[in-house]
Amino acid sequence: MPPATPELISPRSPRVSAARRLGRRNFRGKERLFLAEGPQAVREAAAHGAGTLTELFVTVEAAERYADILGEARHAGARIHLADEQVIADISTTVTPQGLVGVCRFLDTAFEDILAARPRLVAVLANVRDPGNAGTVLRCADAAGAEAVVLTDASVDLYNPKAVRASVGSHFHLPVAVGVPVEQAVAGLKGVGVRILAADGAGTDDLDDELDKGTMGGPTAWVFGNEAWGLPEETRALADAVVRVPIHGKAESLNLATAAAVCLYASARAQRASGGCRSVTLS
Repeated sequence: MPPATPELISPRSPRVSAARRLGRRNFRGKERLFLAEGPQAVREAAAHGAGTLTELFVTVEAAERYADILGEARHAGARIHLADEQVIADISTTVTPQGLVGVCRFLDTAFEDILAARPRLVAVLANVRDPGNAGTVLRCADAAGAEAVVLTDASVDLYNPKAVRASVGSHFHLPVAVGVPVEQAVAGLKGVGVRILAADGAGTDDLDDELDKGTMGGPTAWVFGNEAWGLPEETRALADAVVRVPIHGKAESLNLATAAAVCLYASARAQRASGGCRSVTLS
């Protein structure tokens, strides 16, 4: 059990105020810090490495229930604050807080470092504005075994609390570059031998046909567009192919996150077939 920190008893504490401000994008950008809420996100933050999780606010009940997470947080060098439920509610951006809120350092990776690693599977989010969608696509990319995610300069903030919650810890699992113009992202990936596929419901190429032709086994980047209007023509023109997910039933379309999951898993399956099975961890 961590020692109580008297100044945190009140929601007016300076530490609480500083954490609460991280719910706003301008403060996150200024401090290069963001919030991770709930046991799963905090556990992943602590496991990411020393210095990622800087502070942890936790209720007495949560400290007892998640004693293992507190141990990991201490080992990671985080400053632990025992707080009452009002403090947690004041910091949290959720309706029903789970008793743990972590403050974490930004995680984004330089785009040049992603290129240097010669990725085989990448998700590029071009003008994706909904934070829940962005976080869910990040989670899908992580689950499919992608090596990186790129958010273009017109996309939502990676560290929006809703995006962090939707990723369910995947923020801490794979490199993510932010603020990259889509033209630069495509040119850079093509320069290291990555084939660019634009996902679009009106695409001229069918995903099933691409799989049948055996063209998806090599390094691939999927470009996903805005939730409402998809990808503009100038972005589609940058791609090596514009691919649609076939609709075999009567559904009008797939939402962004679902389409991204289908596309990323199709590439992951094709790559395993051509280059040997990827390493996986069973839970």
